[in-house]
Amino acid sequence: MPEPIESKILARLREIVGKDAVASDEAELMVYECDAMTTHKSRPLAVVFPRTTEQVSQVVRLLAKNGIPFGPRGAGTGLSSGAIATGCEKGERSVTIEMARMNRVLEIDYANRRAVIQPGLINVKLTQAVAARGFHYAPDPSSQTSCTIGGNVAENAGGPHCLKYGATTNHILGVEVVLPTGEIVNFGGAGADTIGYDLLGVFVGSEGTMGITTKVTVRLTRNPQLVVTLLADFLDINDASRAVSAIIAAGMLPAALEMIDKVTINAVEDSIYAAGYPRDAAACLIVELDGLRAGLDTQARNAAEICYRHNARIVREARDETERKKLWAGRKGAFGALGRVSPDLLVQDAVVPRTKLPETLAGIYAIGAKYKLKLSTVFHAGDGNLHPNLNYDGRNAEEVARVHAASKEIMKLCVDTGGSISGEHGVGVDKIDYMPMIFDQASLDAMLAVKDVFNPLGLCNPGKAVPAQKMCREHKKGFDFAAV
Repeated sequence: MPEPIESKILARLREIVGKDAVASDEAELMVYECDAMTTHKSRPLAVVFPRTTEQVSQVVRLLAKNGIPFGPRGAGTGLSSGAIATGCEKGERSVTIEMARMNRVLEIDYANRRAVIQPGLINVKLTQAVAARGFHYAPDPSSQTSCTIGGNVAENAGGPHCLKYGATTNHILGVEVVLPTGEIVNFGGAGADTIGYDLLGVFVGSEGTMGITTKVTVRLTRNPQLVVTLLADFLDINDASRAVSAIIAAGMLPAALEMIDKVTINAVEDSIYAAGYPRDAAACLIVELDGLRAGLDTQARNAAEICYRHNARIVREARDETERKKLWAGRKGAFGALGRVSPDLLVQDAVVPRTKLPETLAGIYAIGAKYKLKLSTVFHAGDGNLHPNLNYDGRNAEEVARVHAASKEIMKLCVDTGGSISGEHGVGVDKIDYMPMIFDQASLDAMLAVKDVFNPLGLCNPGKAVPAQKMCREHKKGFDFAAV
């Protein structure tokens, strides 16, 4: 009997990356069947751990030649099921290319304010590497202590401080990419304007459907002279929402403007992330201002006055860096803290105009009540990036069905208020069916045409980002799957 194709592929993968760099045992593969969006699961055929760009290229060439789908994965902290091992057809298994071992800082150029890193580098470790020289890497997702910059590039990740500093795309100068054919290319550069089409802009946020990042050149940001962090609490969440719009309308651009509702506040205070938030508040705002020392205290006073005009009960300023870090630890630990409420948590992601926050939030809470779900919100209020959180028990199929139904209604509500279905988490598997809510077929076809240029066989991270009319099985006809 001839050796099964899967066995031959696994043997070749081990030849390329080493015996200790391929996981194929079913117990090991369970770890990789989902990302932080646990409502969608798909177990890979194998997980490969390359250490070099050349190894990634060889792995991709092997898999593409044999018509086997594959996709990149960072730390698995994504919240759209963008890193799970979906195949081209239902039930088909794909190979996960895990980038965690490519995690070095390759170069730091302080004079030109840039660094060159590998994609598996944990986000916060770059800031730690340059902190002594007064720099940081500005994009700071709540998962920054565990997420990878390569994953951030794939999803165009945001974060609390993206209100002022911009999302990942604003801090990426260039990328080295292994295309789905195995070819190694470079998009962008070292910071200068590049000639021709903006392929870097196309690639960032493409959710692993156009290739695998193997090297990233990022922009470093000088630390501000002064940071002032305020905590304002409100007895009415609508007052907090109106204060957000008023602060921006007054001409201020805070570094961050975050909102936490009552359910989240109490979950945080019950957890190891306890930050001293008032438990009886309907909502809290974290308002952070930074910049030149001159005039910043005046801005902080103006922000506090605006909060008071919108019925804030108390506005207090963090006394020192320790208290500031404590306030932020509570905000960034909120999703983990909500794990105390129920066994499972679906963190949803949408964006609406700031001025629509009061009515949108009211609608979201009404949807939660309609489906009898525990719903909470914690979000980037300054740019209208909402995170409705649905607590549930994944062992209860009927409750899971209600979660999915509620999610769809929340997306529709946000779209109807002039918003979109994602502010930073991406589309992935979770929201791919919602894309027609905001794009007509002609627009989707244009996106597919771009994807097909990079990913002509449809094998690279299939089933993500854009709903495909033709699956990669159509491209695979005529391939000799026995040829390795």
